[in-house]
Amino acid sequence: MLSRREFIQLSLEHNLFFARIMKEHMIFIESGLLIIDSSLILEGENLKESFEDILEETVGLAEGAVSKPVLNSNEIVTPFTLESERITENLTGICIDKNITKSELELVSNSAFIHTEGLEKKLENLNERAINLVKEVIKYKEKILNKLLKCKMFANLYSLLIDHILREARYYLMALESIQKREMPVKDVLENQIFWDTIMKEHAEFVRGLLDPTEVELFNTANGFVGTFEKLIEKTKKAEPKNIPEITKKALEATTEIRDFKRQGTEGLINCQIKVMAYPLLADHILREANRYIRVLNIMK
Repeated sequence: MLSRREFIQLSLEHNLFFARIMKEHMIFIESGLLIIDSSLILEGENLKESFEDILEETVGLAEGAVSKPVLNSNEIVTPFTLESERITENLTGICIDKNITKSELELVSNSAFIHTEGLEKKLENLNERAINLVKEVIKYKEKILNKLLKCKMFANLYSLLIDHILREARYYLMALESIQKREMPVKDVLENQIFWDTIMKEHAEFVRGLLDPTEVELFNTANGFVGTFEKLIEKTKKAEPKNIPEITKKALEATTEIRDFKRQGTEGLINCQIKVMAYPLLADHILREANRYIRVLNIMK
């Protein structure tokens, strides 16, 4: 059973990371939909604003309480997030609350922080509202995916992308429900690694598919990462608990390499040095997911 301190830190950690991920999913969907689906655009915009509210509230509760490793990992925000948001807002016309990012950049951890019963209650309430909101997002993503698969709509969105972000929403929901029951969100180390290795593999596939045909070197690099993670996933599926240290080491090596590739890509998009059908916030988004996975792997190794 989670202690009060563990409950508070896990609640903050998951909401700081995933509430931002969810609101950015809405931006990605909104930018890919056509005017004929204006009702879906409006629904996504409302969900985005709701997650901004959750994220802003979480940031307000996190000062001093959030752990130092989480802040240092660059999984909540990176040095590129604010500029990525500014450019993406200008390119798409989609409003992004950049004040939240500024507040997150100022967050600090206090080792002497007292984790009070009052804060525990506030986070319990916040988690419950986040759970209800994630359930709405899951229904929204399922609706879009179903339409795409049945050729009932056209969008500048891969079906795999919607399936990908749908799985992330379900992961967030599962984690919050476990935390609310005072249970650790990750119960099976190998299963968790298969999930995140698949996410990393699909990031490489998305990059490969969005690059301009002339970006041959970057295409080949992304394609190489697809192969690396495919092999790692197959090996992890066959692994036994005794193999966890070896598998974790290989996952850490591969994720560190793709993290560096994503970081270079984010800088390249910000500086308009890469020809690609993407904006900087998408690159920064997948960079943060790699940063988080690296922190988790370092805990496990």
